[in-house]
Amino acid sequence: MNISRSFSIKGVGKYFPKKKVLNSDIEEKLNLPEGYILKNIGVQSRRQVTTESNTFMGQQALRSALNDANLNLEEIDCLIGASATFDYVLPNRSCLIKESFPEAKKIDFPCIDINTVCTSFITALDYASLLLTDPKYQNIAIVSSEISSHGLNSKEPESYALFGDGAAAIIISKGKSTGGLLHYTAKTYSEAAQYTIIQGGGNANHPKHFPYDEGLYSFKMMGHKLLKAAKRTLPFFIEDFFKESDIPLRDVNLIVPHQASKLGLRMLASLNQGNTDNIVDELSTSGNCIAASIPLALVSSIKNGRLNEGDSCFLIGTAAGMTISGLLFKYSKK
Repeated sequence: MNISRSFSIKGVGKYFPKKKVLNSDIEEKLNLPEGYILKNIGVQSRRQVTTESNTFMGQQALRSALNDANLNLEEIDCLIGASATFDYVLPNRSCLIKESFPEAKKIDFPCIDINTVCTSFITALDYASLLLTDPKYQNIAIVSSEISSHGLNSKEPESYALFGDGAAAIIISKGKSTGGLLHYTAKTYSEAAQYTIIQGGGNANHPKHFPYDEGLYSFKMMGHKLLKAAKRTLPFFIEDFFKESDIPLRDVNLIVPHQASKLGLRMLASLNQGNTDNIVDELSTSGNCIAASIPLALVSSIKNGRLNEGDSCFLIGTAAGMTISGLLFKYSKK
């Protein structure tokens, strides 16, 4: 395996809100038959914020990652916020996560936000590995903190029951690591650009001119059109990706996909010759946590020993827009 940019994953952390929402709660609220959500959507339970904010969850995940890496905040050289949701339009979310640490006033490392919606973490990891080629960067923290529950429409059960809230943090470092980036590719298929959208809140439908309406200010997903677009593009994306990489898909040790949907994970398994043994599937227990889905699954895989020193790991996901991103890396903590 030829490493194009060396890095190690020094520390990982995650945070879930305390409140667990069961299918029975949603089925009763939406007047759905018992068992409908698990059968059709594939989720058993998901976490949902009560008083927690994006900033709070991101701070908790980062604090856990710092402890795991045995690092202090002052040893971080850059913080990247990789999320689609936020507490405020500005300042950017990573600035607020940094500010939430009492010691932050004495530390001036830069805070950057990256938003490619559900694939934000993949984009951020590629960018962070590039920053590590600069001598002034030694340790970079990536935090994905997502609250989907505030933006869901109860009139659309397909998405209302699919999504969950949560946060994850990863710290990557340089040095004499034997791990790092093997290959990265992202492609945007604009014919599907508006298949997932929140129409209200921006300048096109500004709150000053458009009063709150659940349909306008909530997440909309044209599920069938989106699935058709993914079926049409994902096989060619993966085929082209591995033509350009050193190892074939069948030899990858672990695949960590975006937990997009039951059908999305099933489609990925079919492209993996029907093999699900090396695909991380956490959809049933946490739902789709937007950009936090991939790092949450990655953190779990590292913590439970499913991803080990020297293993190859393929991160893959689709995002609103419609973008597909893939990143292959060799895992090392050293």
